[in-house]
Amino acid sequence: MQSQWQTVSTSYGGADLATSRNKVLRNTYMLLALSMIPTALGAWLGMSMKFMVGGWMGAIVFLAVSFGAFFAIEKTKQSAMGVVLLLAYTGFMGLWLSQYLQMAMRFSNGGQLIAMAAGGTATIFFALATLATVSKKDFSFMGKFLFIGMILLLVAGLANIFFQIPALSLTISAVATLIFSAFILVDVSRIVNGGETNYVTATLSLYLNVYNLFVSLLNLLTAFGGERD
Repeated sequence: MQSQWQTVSTSYGGADLATSRNKVLRNTYMLLALSMIPTALGAWLGMSMKFMVGGWMGAIVFLAVSFGAFFAIEKTKQSAMGVVLLLAYTGFMGLWLSQYLQMAMRFSNGGQLIAMAAGGTATIFFALATLATVSKKDFSFMGKFLFIGMILLLVAGLANIFFQIPALSLTISAVATLIFSAFILVDVSRIVNGGETNYVTATLSLYLNVYNLFVSLLNLLTAFGGERD
């Protein structure tokens, strides 16, 4: 009798755990979709005012705002303020994105290139998110290597502000495409397997993956497929 009760209790416990994980994943996807609105508004505003901040000053501003936002969101992730700060940060990221969009629109087929980058990003995201969700495989073992790769990308990107080497820029974009695609796999699998239980933190991670993947694809497409008038 006791063993039967333990079996029933374990079954209910497992069901509750699965329900909780599904809720985190669902809320993450909903907030991720919502975050695209301030991103689009920020991008529209930036393009309207021809926002452009480059060089070391741009890098310093971007890193300062980003790390400040990461800290603030982490501190408030258990409250509604965490959601507000996350959405505010995605608005800033949209403003920053406008610089890449403006550069793409200098080509006669710029709109097509942006659409292709968006379509490619969506396809990669849905394919890898589905793989992580359906397989339920734990891909967290890749996290340490990907983090090291991301740090190396950051260092290379900062160095290229000074050197301005086109080949290095393309290499960074190509490697970033692979790294942030893999990060999607890792981050979704963490949610599915219970490694991440806060949907605000999960959304921030996936948002940055999607954002960087889109920018990297756009850089590659403009480099190899951009057409001048």
